[in-house]
Amino acid sequence: MIVVENVLSPEVLSEATKALAELRWEDGRKTAGATARRVKQNQQADLTSRTGTKVRDMLLDTVKRHPVVEAYARPLKFAPPLISRTGAGDTYGLHIDNPVMGKGDARLRTDLSFTLFLSPPEAYEGGELEIETVFRTESVKLPAGSMVIYPSTELHRVAPVISGERYVFVSWIQSAIRDAAQRAILFDIANLKVGLARAFPAGSAELLTLAKTEANLIRMWADA
Repeated sequence: MIVVENVLSPEVLSEATKALAELRWEDGRKTAGATARRVKQNQQADLTSRTGTKVRDMLLDTVKRHPVVEAYARPLKFAPPLISRTGAGDTYGLHIDNPVMGKGDARLRTDLSFTLFLSPPEAYEGGELEIETVFRTESVKLPAGSMVIYPSTELHRVAPVISGERYVFVSWIQSAIRDAAQRAILFDIANLKVGLARAFPAGSAELLTLAKTEANLIRMWADA
């Protein structure tokens, strides 16, 4: 699990927040799988409208371009995103995300899930994203504009919202690197490259060797 802070600039966050008031909302169970449908109680936006399409594309493009998302997730495909609204009394009980989503060319394996928070934490009480790991339950409630990426293999839930409204932008990623341990190695290398770039000149043997190592590992491990 990784937290990526300040994914959205203040300008993009402000534009997205204003758009929320213009969206049409529908029962969130519409897109849930058979198991999740029984524990899902929230609303999600109709993103087929003009405003919905605009805000969806703006947020997804921002996520895709973020260097930490690229380095950590190594995205191959993104599932169609959702914007969810969880109000007072609403919740999304413990569930697991569908392992495969979409049809035809849009079909993908869900390796990673992400939640991009659009509401500041003081705007609602409760509503923590709780992720069940082997060792403990991680409780996540981030500032507006920040996101968490976590394995789609983990059980998770949204705690009941006691007051206020919680808005989030969510989607799923099929990584080009199927194995989580291999992704972790590549993420370490990406971070090492940033650090070494401060210590060695561009084109140095050290940086070239590290770039070669990264490229050859990707060549060995990538689905495409």
